[in-house]
Order: sequence, then structure tokens, then C-alpha cells
Amino acid sequence: MPEIKEVRSPSDLKDFIKLPFSIYRNDPLWTPELIRDQREYFSEKNPFLRENRVRLYVVKKNGKVTGRIASIINHTHLRLHNDSTGFFGFFESVDDIDTASILFRTVEGDLKSEGLKRIMGPMNFSTNEQCGFLIEGFDSPPMIMTPHTPPYYNGLAEESGYTKAKDLLAFITDVPDRLPGKVKRAASIAERQGISTRRVSKKTFMEDLRAFQEIYNNSWKDNWGFVPLGDEELRFLGKKLKPVYVPEMTLVAEKKGLPVGFIALLPDLNIVLRKMKGRLTPLSIFRAMMEYRKIRQARLLLLGIRPGFRHRGVDGLLFRDAFSHVRGRYDSVEFSWILEDNLPVIRLAEMVNGEVYKRYRIYEKLL
Repeated sequence: MPEIKEVRSPSDLKDFIKLPFSIYRNDPLWTPELIRDQREYFSEKNPFLRENRVRLYVVKKNGKVTGRIASIINHTHLRLHNDSTGFFGFFESVDDIDTASILFRTVEGDLKSEGLKRIMGPMNFSTNEQCGFLIEGFDSPPMIMTPHTPPYYNGLAEESGYTKAKDLLAFITDVPDRLPGKVKRAASIAERQGISTRRVSKKTFMEDLRAFQEIYNNSWKDNWGFVPLGDEELRFLGKKLKPVYVPEMTLVAEKKGLPVGFIALLPDLNIVLRKMKGRLTPLSIFRAMMEYRKIRQARLLLLGIRPGFRHRGVDGLLFRDAFSHVRGRYDSVEFSWILEDNLPVIRLAEMVNGEVYKRYRIYEKLL
């Protein structure tokens, strides 16, 4: 029978971080994050761990690590939604119901003992980061900062009593030689109102990211599962994004100096990470430099329009000006993730001929 233990030592954390390398060893599409970055991510340097209650667990069966999971109490979520919900995250398991069952049961008991009445996941750690099990789109690799999981995870969750809470969509679009006329018309409407865009420079990066934080927290606050982006979390995110962001694809829309919209597209650095195999060595760095030149895809990571400026062409203006740099450099762009019932944002993706090509599922269970 499998045995579970809480991560309490560097050795335990090593088992937690290294398990996916075993789970996905025969999956060429899986993209490992750098081990060095993961050690920091699961340390007190990550503000989420300082501000919320997180417990990590690993399972061993016959002396071999076969599963892992995180038990998450997100205090910001509870204050905002008051729904007695806790979360599981970072789930990885061999295709074994005994391993999965003990993982789920442990977190369920953990959250129930804290007075919570529902569990939801996977969340790594919140809706501001990676979440969901992949249920469609297994034949293409994940883009930067998106999950990739095997099909059997959904069966393990359902066999353990979990049901669908919400699906998240990823759209893909080929970069056209010319944007659809409706995008240009929308951009013209915004320009006639005195709205313009500018690139985010290295000097103003954090200041502009704070503008995005304000726009995001106001424009997305009514969305399902929303958790506001806090100041410390923003700084942590900014530290990750600043070395890899592209100024020409990171734009602020303004009217008389007031930020009213924000867009950021990232090159799909996963093609680089797959070559590095989680290691930061001279050889892996050399391979990364060679692969970077081959990147032909980008992901639309951040998008927000200030309330009061929606339906005024700001989205079209941001798309037009960002895509002017994407065109000729990238072949396709992913829009992700988007709630399955968020029709306004789905319409934005469709406005540039985006089509659903991946679907992720968040599960829930009453405790």
C-alpha cells in the first residue's frame, strides 16, 4: 500500500520537484521548468507561501515516489468569496488509483479539519497561475506558463469523486498578413477618443505592471474564481517576466496619461525549456540560445481593459499595435486561458479568428 508524508526536508522537496521527470519521461511534449526556479517557487521567497497556508505531500509505493499534491488554503479567496473552499494543486501521479486516492483523501481531510466544506483544483496556486487538468489538446505541446497533464488524471479525479467545476479554454490563431477589418475599425474608434498605446520599457516595467494590476483587479473582479493580484505577488511575477518580456508586444493603452488597457504577449519559451531539461548548465544554456531563434509562437498572457472603457475600441487598438510586431516574426498566437462562459473575451479571441484547440478542467468535491 502507498504511504504519504508531508514535505518537511530538502530531501522531501527534492522528491516533490523531481517526480514529474519520472511521470513524463516518455512524453516529448512535456516542458520541465528549471529545477532552480522551482526550489525558489516552493520556498518562503514566494509571497503566496508567506501569506497563505500550503502543505506539500509526497506518496511512496514500494519505496518509489509515485505521487505528489499540495493542500492550499487561500486566505484572499476566502475573504473575497466566503465560500468555505480550499484547493488542491501540483497534483502528479502514476496511473494508480491507490496513489491518487491517498493523495486526494489526505488533502480533503486536511481542509475539512480546518472547517472548509469544498475542495477545488488543480490550482497551482490560484487562478492567477497554472490551473486545470488538460482534457482536450493532448497532441500539441503546452505554451509558456500553461499546464500539460496526461489524460488519465481526469479518470483518477472522477474515480475519486470529483466533478467538473469549470472548463478553461485556449484559443489558437495563425498570424494573418492583415488583421480583420473589424479590428482596424475598433482601433479607429479608440483613436478618435484620444486613446493611444505605448511600449512598456525596461525603465518603466514595474510601474506599468502596477498599472496592469489596477486594471486587472478592477476588470476581472466579477469573474468566476477571481483572486486579486497582490503587491508582493506582483513583484514576484515581475521578477519572472522582466527577463523574458518583449517591449514591442507589451503595451499600455492610455488616455491623457491614464492607463485604460494593457496587453502582453510572450514568446513561447517552452521550446527552449524542453531542450534545457530542467538544468541550468553551460550546455543547456548553449542549447537554449540555439533554440530561441526557432521560436515561431507566442502566447497572449495578460489582457485587461479598465471598466468604463470597454466597448470603446481599446481591445482592437491593443491587438492592432501588438500584432504589428508579431506579424512576420511569429506564425501563431495562443489566447489563454479563457473561462468557457466568458463570452466577451471569447468574442475578442474570435475577432482575430481564434479557434479552441485546448481545454482544461477544474474539478470540485464537497467535503
